Amino acid sequence: MRLGTDLESLWNHPASSVEIKKRILRTVLKEIVVTKQGSTIRRLLHWQGGDHTELEFESNRTGQHRWSTSAETVDIVRALARSLPDMAIASVINRLGKRTARGLTWTAARVCILRRDHSIPAYREGERQERNELNAAEVAAVLGVSGATVLRLIRIRELPATQACAGAPWIVMRTDVDALIARREAFTGPQSANPDQLSIDLQ
Repeated sequence: MRLGTDLESLWNHPASSVEIKKRILRTVLKEIVVTKQGSTIRRLLHWQGGDHTELEFESNRTGQHRWSTSAETVDIVRALARSLPDMAIASVINRLGKRTARGLTWTAARVCILRRDHSIPAYREGERQERNELNAAEVAAVLGVSGATVLRLIRIRELPATQACAGAPWIVMRTDVDALIARREAFTGPQSANPDQLSIDLQ
């Protein structure tokens, strides 16, 4: 009993170094048996004298480790990767004040590693257009108006648009742009010889 008390005092003493604690463990532990079943890891500690202690815990999943990026940041990257390359994604999440699990700013390389760890496909040039999605600049070119006018149309909800997060590009479906053109032409008549352009005065 006295030995157990002395060991506890020595273990918790402020001056007790890691090396001393290792020596204590080597003295009182006979062996450690580790087994794994699925994601569960069991450690069976056999102590000198015949007693044993069993410890059980879940192992990390693939891509998971001590340093884990927040689920919110992963979700944002997943959404942004549908329309932006890694460098642009890094710029957006840095502006949001997001940091890596180790507190670092984001770079294209770090975004790439995060995508790989969470099985997020990289953006492929042209895939957004294949989904008939336009950004604000492309909408402005179709309508023949300024980017500021497009943002105003989005703000007053005359043009439906989505954003992966604050600061991310606005994404507009081409069908919604065509519907806006049709509504304006029905109200005012054709405004341009170019059917893809529309004069919009919101003043």
